[in-house]
Amino acid sequence: MAVVAAFEAVAGGALVFFVPGYAVTKALFPDWRVRGAERSLRLLEIVTLSFVLSVVLTVLLGYLLLVAAPAGFQSYWSDPALEVGLAVVAAAGLVAAVARGAFQRVPPAPRAPEPSGGEEGAWELSRELERLAREERRLEHALRVHGAADAAELRARLDEIRAQRDSLAASREAEYAR
Repeated sequence: MAVVAAFEAVAGGALVFFVPGYAVTKALFPDWRVRGAERSLRLLEIVTLSFVLSVVLTVLLGYLLLVAAPAGFQSYWSDPALEVGLAVVAAAGLVAAVARGAFQRVPPAPRAPEPSGGEEGAWELSRELERLAREERRLEHALRVHGAADAAELRARLDEIRAQRDSLAASREAEYAR
């Protein structure tokens, strides 16, 4: 009798504190493997995420059972509603993990995120716009100080700088519009 109780305690603890979170973790991150130089770090990440997700899923499922049940959720040892719900979540997570290739010998390649508009070259664009703004301010100052002596040449250069700035800004706005 004590052996059965100990087995039930271990199985219940695993079902509440590890299995659903592990299934969801493998479904979300099918390319994570505990191999290579960073295997201990990856193992720690998987175990920690599995534990935290299992606790969160248990709390959420318990709350849903409390709200959805007509008479409220009564947690009795003989009422396996929470355990059945966690087993269903774990089974769904494992099915999704298998479908995504989490248990294959060769991990699936992680999908590279698609760059959103305006991310590539943002630093360079910012530096170029700052350089153009400095040049524009320098030319405006030279126009105020020097007067009419070189006014036509300075105005032409100033117009060229402003056209470059506007062109860069317009091209960036076109990238965001896509």
